Amino acid sequence: MKKQPPLIIEKQGTFSAGGTVIKSDGTFDALKPWNEPQGGQTRHGDHADVWYQIPVNHKRKSMVFLHGYGQSRRSWQTTADGREGFADIFLRKGYGIYLVDQPGRGDAGQTTKPAQITAIPDDQTWFTQFRIGLYPNFNEGVQFPKDEKSLDNFFRMMTPNTGNIDEETIVNSMSAIFDKSGDGILFTHSAGGSPGWKTAIKSNKVKAIVAIEAGGFTFPEGEVPEGNRGGKGIPMEEFMKLTKIPIVVYFGDYIPKEETKAASLNFWRSVLATAKQWAKVVNNHGGDVTIIHLPEIGIKGNTHFIMSDLNNQEIATIINKWLQEKGLDN
Repeated sequence: MKKQPPLIIEKQGTFSAGGTVIKSDGTFDALKPWNEPQGGQTRHGDHADVWYQIPVNHKRKSMVFLHGYGQSRRSWQTTADGREGFADIFLRKGYGIYLVDQPGRGDAGQTTKPAQITAIPDDQTWFTQFRIGLYPNFNEGVQFPKDEKSLDNFFRMMTPNTGNIDEETIVNSMSAIFDKSGDGILFTHSAGGSPGWKTAIKSNKVKAIVAIEAGGFTFPEGEVPEGNRGGKGIPMEEFMKLTKIPIVVYFGDYIPKEETKAASLNFWRSVLATAKQWAKVVNNHGGDVTIIHLPEIGIKGNTHFIMSDLNNQEIATIINKWLQEKGLDN
């Protein structure tokens, strides 16, 4: 592994953002044992948890990173084989970075609405759904380390929901993060894509979005295509806020042009088609959306985890060039 020069950090820390407080009926008695059920108590939950680092001589706009389904902020911190993730890569480029555990996930596990956490074995499902291959076979030329230790590390990154969290709660917490971080660039991955669009609608501090294989898209009312996973349409007045910022969406490899026998591949084929349709709608209303299917520009082998694949440095360079073109790197 190539030795990197030291990172010099001006400021770092953690904080909670957003959230709710509930209170139970009754009266609390401080003299009773701690483990005896009592009423009259509060519970703080449904907030996001954020870890941030600001380098010396940092750029004016920071980066806020939101993970996808079954993941935590670790998605951006490292890779299955232990290389630097996007967080450190862009930190070295001078950006302050804010890494999010969304409400009900990871270090933001305290919630106010319970959910059942199962222990059902499902590693092979995610191997296939995330387009590493059709288990047990790896995709030919895949940009994923094939050694047993890396695969073990990858499976151990899966993170369950600890509560019943709706999208509005995530959006509110993300907006609260931008209230603290200031103007910045929002990175989203997979299921983080849908709340990402709505965060940009809610907060005028989101100055651009870099989406990695967003799983759902926000359309205006009356223009929602069948099968969209981004929910129902929103009023045009709100949707138009998405036309005011530059947006780029990246998709990896192994997404078929025609329907196949593999449900996981057909899923991503549908998502990519919806993404292209969404871009046309946004751009027809005066927006600036670019959809980049990496194989179409000669970059092959990427999985659903583009930001941590073996070529993540190359992908980061492409993203950085886009940021420069949009005047977002100052």
